[in-house]
Amino acid sequence: MIRQLFNKLGTTIYVQIWEHRLKITDMATGNIFDQKPLVALQSGKNGKSVIVAFGDLAAKSVSGDIELINPFSHQRVLFSNFMAGELLLQKAIKELLGDNLISPTPAIVLHPMEKTEGGLTMIEVRAFRELAAGAGGRDSVIYQGRELSVDEINFKSLKESAGEQ
Repeated sequence: MIRQLFNKLGTTIYVQIWEHRLKITDMATGNIFDQKPLVALQSGKNGKSVIVAFGDLAAKSVSGDIELINPFSHQRVLFSNFMAGELLLQKAIKELLGDNLISPTPAIVLHPMEKTEGGLTMIEVRAFRELAAGAGGRDSVIYQGRELSVDEINFKSLKESAGEQ
């Protein structure tokens, strides 16, 4: 009950995804993460991949045993690697919001900015929704349309206009 109340006080995050750019805006503070959507992964001793770097720093971290992944680069669709995309979004949001011991989970407006001709398929919408949830969002809406300005973002009305409750 207390956690639910605490989360209602959380911020709204506006995530814009292009193939070569990831822009995340904290609507409460105006803070912005605007970098390349890259993740540098290294296989750990247990076989699990570990993030070595993300964003602009990831490109500088490439070496023999480090794999550089852009989870939003594919010839046909915008979203190509779920695991890397989820890790990238988690890290970027954590960097943007700060590393507090207890912090409210954000509501996420996720906006694919390209490769949406003809609209997104239900599979793409579900993948983006699960990406937002896996990145720590308490609720999400997948927005399709023109770029929104800071004063146009109202999570509740965007959710209603998308036909979601």
